[in-house]
Amino acid sequence: MELDHNRVYLLLGSNLGDREGVIKQAIDLIEKKIGTVHSKSSVYETEPWGKTDQPGFLNLALEVVTSLSALEVLEEALAIEKQLGRVRLERWGSRIIDIDIIFFNQEIIHIKERLTVPHPEMQNRKFVLEPLCEIAPDFRHPVLNQTIRQLYITLEDKAIVKKY
Repeated sequence: MELDHNRVYLLLGSNLGDREGVIKQAIDLIEKKIGTVHSKSSVYETEPWGKTDQPGFLNLALEVVTSLSALEVLEEALAIEKQLGRVRLERWGSRIIDIDIIFFNQEIIHIKERLTVPHPEMQNRKFVLEPLCEIAPDFRHPVLNQTIRQLYITLEDKAIVKKY
């Protein structure tokens, strides 16, 4: 793929404060700092995953076309999270905003303790697969060699994920 046409799939999540407002702000900042939002899923209300004694999340998936590298996308996403007030206190804890890179083109990236793409747990999480299935059902996972739709159909996660 040409450098100015990298396709990155992001998952946004928020479970603190004005969840809708902060997600809208994050999308605006992604458009300014990362690239053009090519497609956007519906917003989903999801129960917390991993650490369940916290408020529910709003999640959505984005397909973004960018000229940035995967590491540059990560750096910009972290800067956006910080700008919007994200504080990292505990794994899987409550957060005002979370921006995860799910896929970067068809690349397999592992930069120790910085970035792993495809996201290593995405295939086990309904709150990731359901919005992704809406915008990219035929996208093929480069490691598992299955489409998002196939992964969603065989998913064992029974968490409640519903359109907001």
